[in-house]
Amino acid sequence: MIYTVTFNPSLDYILSVKDFQMGRTNRTRQEQLLPGGKGINVSTVLTNLGIENTALGFTAGFSGEEIRRRVEALGVRSDFIPLEEGYSRINVKLKDFDGTEINGRGPDIPGEQLEKLLDQLNQLAEGDGLVLAGSIPESLPDSIYRDILERLKGRDILTAVDATGELLVKVLPYRPFLVKPNNHELGEIFGERLSRREDVAPCARKLQEMGARNVLVSMAGEGAVLLDEEGAVHALPAPEGKLVNAVGAGDSMVAGFLAGWLQKKDYEHAFRMGIAAGSASAFSENLAEKQDVERVYRQLGETR
Repeated sequence: MIYTVTFNPSLDYILSVKDFQMGRTNRTRQEQLLPGGKGINVSTVLTNLGIENTALGFTAGFSGEEIRRRVEALGVRSDFIPLEEGYSRINVKLKDFDGTEINGRGPDIPGEQLEKLLDQLNQLAEGDGLVLAGSIPESLPDSIYRDILERLKGRDILTAVDATGELLVKVLPYRPFLVKPNNHELGEIFGERLSRREDVAPCARKLQEMGARNVLVSMAGEGAVLLDEEGAVHALPAPEGKLVNAVGAGDSMVAGFLAGWLQKKDYEHAFRMGIAAGSASAFSENLAEKQDVERVYRQLGETR
Protein backbone atom coordinates (compact mmCIF):
# COMPACT_ATOMS: atom_id res chain seq x y z
CA MET A 1 0.00 0.00 0.00
CA ILE A 2 1.24 3.49 -0.85
CA TYR A 3 0.23 6.35 1.44
CA THR A 4 0.35 9.98 0.40
CA VAL A 5 0.38 12.89 2.84
CA THR A 6 -1.00 16.32 1.99
CA PHE A 7 -0.68 18.62 4.99
CA ASN A 8 -2.37 21.54 3.24
CA PRO A 9 -4.95 20.25 0.72
CA SER A 10 -7.08 22.66 -1.25
CA LEU A 11 -10.02 23.21 -3.50
CA ASP A 12 -8.53 24.43 -6.76
CA TYR A 13 -10.84 26.90 -8.51
CA ILE A 14 -9.51 26.95 -12.07
CA LEU A 15 -10.80 29.81 -14.20
CA SER A 16 -10.59 30.75 -17.85
CA VAL A 17 -11.14 34.46 -18.46
CA LYS A 18 -11.13 36.02 -21.92
CA ASP A 19 -9.21 39.31 -22.22
CA PHE A 20 -8.54 39.58 -18.47
CA GLN A 21 -8.05 43.20 -17.35
CA MET A 22 -6.72 44.41 -14.02
CA GLY A 23 -9.04 46.80 -12.15
CA ARG A 24 -12.09 45.79 -14.20
CA THR A 25 -14.96 43.35 -13.74
CA ASN A 26 -14.04 40.15 -15.57
CA ARG A 27 -16.30 37.19 -16.23
CA THR A 28 -15.26 33.58 -16.57
CA ARG A 29 -15.89 31.57 -19.70
CA GLN A 30 -14.93 28.24 -18.14
CA GLU A 31 -14.61 26.98 -14.56
CA GLN A 32 -13.41 23.85 -12.77
CA LEU A 33 -13.43 22.98 -9.08
CA LEU A 34 -11.05 20.17 -8.19
CA PRO A 35 -9.51 18.74 -5.02
CA GLY A 36 -5.91 19.92 -4.95
CA GLY A 37 -2.65 19.40 -3.16
CA LYS A 38 0.38 17.49 -4.39
CA GLY A 39 -0.26 14.35 -2.39
CA ILE A 40 -3.89 14.20 -3.50
CA ASN A 41 -2.78 14.58 -7.11
CA VAL A 42 -0.32 11.72 -6.68
CA SER A 43 -3.05 9.56 -5.14
CA THR A 44 -5.45 10.37 -7.98
CA VAL A 45 -3.02 9.31 -10.71
CA LEU A 46 -1.92 6.22 -8.77
CA THR A 47 -5.58 5.24 -8.51
CA ASN A 48 -6.07 5.83 -12.23
CA LEU A 49 -3.08 3.55 -12.89
CA GLY A 50 -4.50 0.81 -10.67
CA ILE A 51 -2.03 1.22 -7.79
CA GLU A 52 -3.60 0.76 -4.36
CA ASN A 53 -3.08 3.80 -2.15
CA THR A 54 -4.58 5.93 0.62
CA ALA A 55 -4.55 9.72 0.84
CA LEU A 56 -3.77 11.12 4.29
CA GLY A 57 -3.73 14.68 5.59
CA PHE A 58 -5.93 17.29 7.23
CA THR A 59 -9.21 18.91 6.24
CA ALA A 60 -11.14 21.75 7.89
CA GLY A 61 -14.49 23.47 7.51
CA PHE A 62 -16.89 23.43 4.57
CA SER A 63 -14.06 23.44 2.05
CA GLY A 64 -12.46 20.48 3.78
CA GLU A 65 -15.66 18.49 3.57
CA GLU A 66 -15.88 19.29 -0.14
CA ILE A 67 -12.28 18.15 -0.64
CA ARG A 68 -13.10 14.86 1.04
CA ARG A 69 -16.26 14.42 -1.04
CA ARG A 70 -14.52 15.15 -4.33
CA VAL A 71 -11.53 12.95 -3.55
CA GLU A 72 -13.82 10.01 -2.82
CA ALA A 73 -15.81 10.76 -6.00
CA LEU A 74 -12.56 10.25 -7.94
CA GLY A 75 -12.31 6.76 -6.47
CA VAL A 76 -9.40 7.62 -4.19
CA ARG A 77 -9.33 6.02 -0.75
CA SER A 78 -8.77 8.62 1.96
CA ASP A 79 -8.36 8.84 5.72
CA PHE A 80 -8.15 12.58 6.34
CA ILE A 81 -8.09 13.95 9.87
CA PRO A 82 -10.71 16.71 10.39
CA LEU A 83 -9.68 19.88 12.21
CA GLU A 84 -12.14 21.67 14.46
CA GLU A 85 -11.08 25.21 13.54
CA GLY A 86 -10.39 27.06 10.31
CA TYR A 87 -11.08 25.86 6.79
CA SER A 88 -9.08 24.21 4.07
CA ARG A 89 -7.66 26.64 1.56
CA ILE A 90 -9.21 27.58 -1.76
CA ASN A 91 -6.67 28.26 -4.51
CA VAL A 92 -7.63 30.40 -7.50
CA LYS A 93 -5.76 29.57 -10.71
CA LEU A 94 -6.04 31.56 -13.94
CA LYS A 95 -5.87 28.99 -16.71
CA ASP A 96 -5.11 31.49 -19.49
CA PHE A 97 -2.05 32.81 -17.66
CA ASP A 98 0.15 29.80 -16.98
CA GLY A 99 1.54 29.92 -13.45
CA THR A 100 -0.73 32.77 -12.31
CA GLU A 101 -2.56 31.78 -9.15
CA ILE A 102 -3.54 32.91 -5.67
CA ASN A 103 -3.09 30.22 -3.04
CA GLY A 104 -4.75 30.28 0.36
CA ARG A 105 -2.90 29.99 3.65
CA GLY A 106 -4.61 26.92 5.09
CA PRO A 107 -5.57 26.11 8.70
CA ASP A 108 -3.25 25.73 11.67
CA ILE A 109 -2.65 22.13 12.74
CA PRO A 110 -2.71 21.67 16.53
CA GLY A 111 -0.14 19.38 18.09
CA GLU A 112 -2.69 16.79 19.18
CA GLN A 113 -4.01 16.49 15.61
CA LEU A 114 -0.50 16.15 14.24
CA GLU A 115 0.04 13.26 16.66
CA LYS A 116 -2.98 11.52 15.12
CA LEU A 117 -1.31 11.64 11.71
CA LEU A 118 1.96 10.37 13.15
CA ASP A 119 0.03 7.51 14.73
CA GLN A 120 -1.38 6.66 11.30
CA LEU A 121 2.13 6.59 9.84
CA ASN A 122 3.33 4.37 12.66
CA GLN A 123 1.10 1.66 11.19
CA LEU A 124 3.11 1.48 7.96
CA ALA A 125 4.80 -1.86 7.48
CA GLU A 126 7.69 -3.26 5.46
CA GLY A 127 6.99 -2.94 1.74
CA ASP A 128 4.60 0.00 2.09
CA GLY A 129 5.29 3.30 0.36
CA LEU A 130 5.00 6.88 1.58
CA VAL A 131 4.82 10.07 -0.50
CA LEU A 132 5.40 13.40 1.26
CA ALA A 133 4.49 16.17 -1.13
CA GLY A 134 3.90 19.88 -1.19
CA SER A 135 3.91 22.81 1.17
CA ILE A 136 3.06 22.77 4.85
CA PRO A 137 1.04 25.20 6.98
CA GLU A 138 2.96 27.88 8.85
CA SER A 139 2.01 26.19 12.12
CA LEU A 140 4.35 23.28 11.37
CA PRO A 141 8.17 23.32 11.53
CA ASP A 142 10.13 22.94 8.30
CA SER A 143 11.62 19.80 9.83
CA ILE A 144 8.31 17.90 9.72
CA TYR A 145 9.20 15.75 6.70
CA ARG A 146 12.57 14.95 8.27
CA ASP A 147 10.88 14.09 11.57
CA ILE A 148 8.55 11.66 9.80
CA LEU A 149 11.41 9.89 8.02
CA GLU A 150 13.28 9.72 11.31
CA ARG A 151 10.35 7.79 12.80
CA LEU A 152 10.25 5.41 9.85
CA LYS A 153 13.95 4.70 9.38
CA GLY A 154 14.98 1.07 9.33
CA ARG A 155 11.50 -0.18 8.41
CA ASP A 156 12.09 -0.78 4.66
CA ILE A 157 9.43 1.69 3.55
CA LEU A 158 9.65 3.17 0.05
CA THR A 159 9.72 6.94 0.60
CA ALA A 160 9.31 9.70 -1.97
CA VAL A 161 9.57 13.42 -1.24
CA ASP A 162 8.41 16.19 -3.56
CA ALA A 163 9.17 19.43 -1.75
CA THR A 164 11.29 22.55 -1.99
CA GLY A 165 14.12 24.18 -0.05
CA GLU A 166 14.76 23.07 3.51
CA LEU A 167 11.80 20.68 3.49
CA LEU A 168 13.65 18.66 0.86
CA VAL A 169 17.25 19.15 2.00
CA LYS A 170 16.53 18.03 5.56
CA VAL A 171 15.22 14.60 4.49
CA LEU A 172 18.26 13.66 2.41
CA PRO A 173 20.28 12.02 5.23
CA TYR A 174 17.39 9.53 5.59
CA ARG A 175 18.03 8.09 2.13
CA PRO A 176 14.63 8.68 0.51
CA PHE A 177 13.99 6.35 -2.42
CA LEU A 178 12.93 9.25 -4.65
CA VAL A 179 13.12 13.03 -4.62
CA LYS A 180 11.59 15.07 -7.42
CA PRO A 181 12.53 18.73 -7.64
CA ASN A 182 11.94 20.64 -10.85
CA ASN A 183 14.93 22.30 -12.49
CA HIS A 184 14.19 25.69 -10.90
CA GLU A 185 13.87 24.21 -7.40
CA LEU A 186 17.05 22.20 -7.86
CA GLY A 187 18.90 25.29 -9.06
CA GLU A 188 17.71 27.35 -6.09
CA ILE A 189 19.21 24.83 -3.65
CA PHE A 190 22.67 25.29 -5.16
CA GLY A 191 22.38 28.89 -6.37
CA GLU A 192 22.50 27.95 -10.05
CA ARG A 193 20.34 28.50 -13.11
CA LEU A 194 19.44 25.18 -14.76
CA SER A 195 17.66 25.52 -18.08
CA ARG A 196 19.00 22.61 -20.17
CA ARG A 197 18.90 18.88 -19.51
CA GLU A 198 22.68 18.62 -19.69
CA ASP A 199 22.98 21.21 -16.90
CA VAL A 200 20.95 19.18 -14.42
CA ALA A 201 23.05 16.09 -13.74
CA PRO A 202 25.83 17.73 -11.65
CA CYS A 203 23.36 19.26 -9.18
CA ALA A 204 21.24 16.12 -9.08
CA ARG A 205 24.41 14.17 -8.30
CA LYS A 206 24.99 16.46 -5.33
CA LEU A 207 21.56 15.51 -3.95
CA GLN A 208 22.59 11.87 -4.25
CA GLU A 209 25.81 12.61 -2.41
CA MET A 210 23.67 14.17 0.33
CA GLY A 211 21.62 10.97 0.59
CA ALA A 212 18.90 10.76 -2.08
CA ARG A 213 18.80 7.37 -3.80
CA ASN A 214 17.06 8.47 -7.02
CA VAL A 215 16.71 12.06 -8.23
CA LEU A 216 14.02 12.79 -10.81
CA VAL A 217 14.10 16.33 -12.19
CA SER A 218 11.10 17.62 -14.13
CA MET A 219 11.76 20.38 -16.67
CA ALA A 220 8.34 21.15 -18.20
CA GLY A 221 8.80 21.56 -21.97
CA GLU A 222 12.44 20.46 -21.76
CA GLY A 223 11.51 16.97 -20.58
CA ALA A 224 13.10 15.30 -17.56
CA VAL A 225 16.30 13.81 -16.16
CA LEU A 226 16.72 10.87 -13.77
CA LEU A 227 19.86 9.94 -11.88
CA ASP A 228 19.22 6.46 -10.55
CA GLU A 229 20.92 4.81 -7.61
CA GLU A 230 22.76 2.41 -9.90
CA GLY A 231 24.73 5.31 -11.38
CA ALA A 232 22.88 5.71 -14.68
CA VAL A 233 21.69 9.03 -16.08
CA HIS A 234 18.41 8.97 -18.03
CA ALA A 235 17.27 12.00 -20.04
CA LEU A 236 14.43 12.50 -22.49
CA PRO A 237 12.82 15.52 -24.15
CA ALA A 238 9.17 16.25 -23.55
CA PRO A 239 6.78 14.30 -25.79
CA GLU A 240 4.98 16.27 -28.47
CA GLY A 241 1.53 17.46 -27.50
CA LYS A 242 -0.60 20.50 -26.77
CA LEU A 243 -0.30 21.94 -23.26
CA VAL A 244 -3.81 22.10 -21.84
CA ASN A 245 -3.30 22.25 -18.08
CA ALA A 246 0.06 22.20 -16.31
CA VAL A 247 -1.49 21.85 -12.83
CA GLY A 248 -0.51 18.51 -11.34
CA ALA A 249 1.90 17.45 -14.09
CA GLY A 250 4.85 17.14 -11.71
CA ASP A 251 2.74 15.19 -9.21
CA SER A 252 1.63 12.90 -12.01
CA MET A 253 5.29 12.29 -12.84
CA VAL A 254 5.89 11.09 -9.27
CA ALA A 255 2.87 8.77 -9.50
CA GLY A 256 3.92 7.42 -12.88
CA PHE A 257 7.49 6.77 -11.71
CA LEU A 258 6.32 4.89 -8.61
CA ALA A 259 3.78 2.90 -10.63
CA GLY A 260 6.44 2.00 -13.18
CA TRP A 261 8.89 0.94 -10.49
CA LEU A 262 6.32 -1.25 -8.77
CA GLN A 263 5.46 -2.85 -12.12
CA LYS A 264 8.94 -3.90 -13.25
CA LYS A 265 11.57 -2.74 -10.72
CA ASP A 266 13.35 -1.17 -13.71
CA TYR A 267 14.50 2.45 -13.63
CA GLU A 268 14.26 3.06 -17.37
CA HIS A 269 10.66 1.86 -17.37
CA ALA A 270 9.87 3.89 -14.25
CA PHE A 271 11.44 7.00 -15.81
CA ARG A 272 9.40 6.64 -18.98
CA MET A 273 6.23 6.00 -16.99
CA GLY A 274 6.95 9.18 -15.03
CA ILE A 275 7.35 11.25 -18.19
CA ALA A 276 4.30 9.62 -19.76
CA ALA A 277 2.08 10.32 -16.73
CA GLY A 278 3.31 13.90 -16.31
CA SER A 279 2.88 14.69 -19.99
CA ALA A 280 -0.51 12.97 -20.20
CA SER A 281 -1.78 15.20 -17.39
CA ALA A 282 -0.35 18.30 -19.06
CA PHE A 283 -2.17 17.36 -22.27
CA SER A 284 -5.51 16.84 -20.48
CA GLU A 285 -8.13 18.97 -18.75
CA ASN A 286 -7.84 16.77 -15.68
CA LEU A 287 -5.20 14.44 -14.27
CA ALA A 288 -4.13 11.62 -16.56
CA GLU A 289 -6.16 8.47 -16.99
CA LYS A 290 -4.48 5.11 -17.60
CA GLN A 291 -5.18 5.06 -21.33
CA ASP A 292 -3.66 8.55 -21.70
CA VAL A 293 -0.48 7.45 -19.94
CA GLU A 294 -0.21 4.31 -22.05
CA ARG A 295 -0.63 6.34 -25.25
CA VAL A 296 2.16 8.77 -24.36
CA TYR A 297 4.37 5.90 -23.19
CA ARG A 298 4.06 4.31 -26.63
CA GLN A 299 4.95 7.66 -28.16
CA LEU A 300 8.22 7.63 -26.22
CA GLY A 301 9.18 4.40 -27.99
CA GLU A 302 10.83 1.31 -26.61
CA THR A 303 14.51 2.20 -27.17
CA ARG A 304 16.69 2.37 -24.06
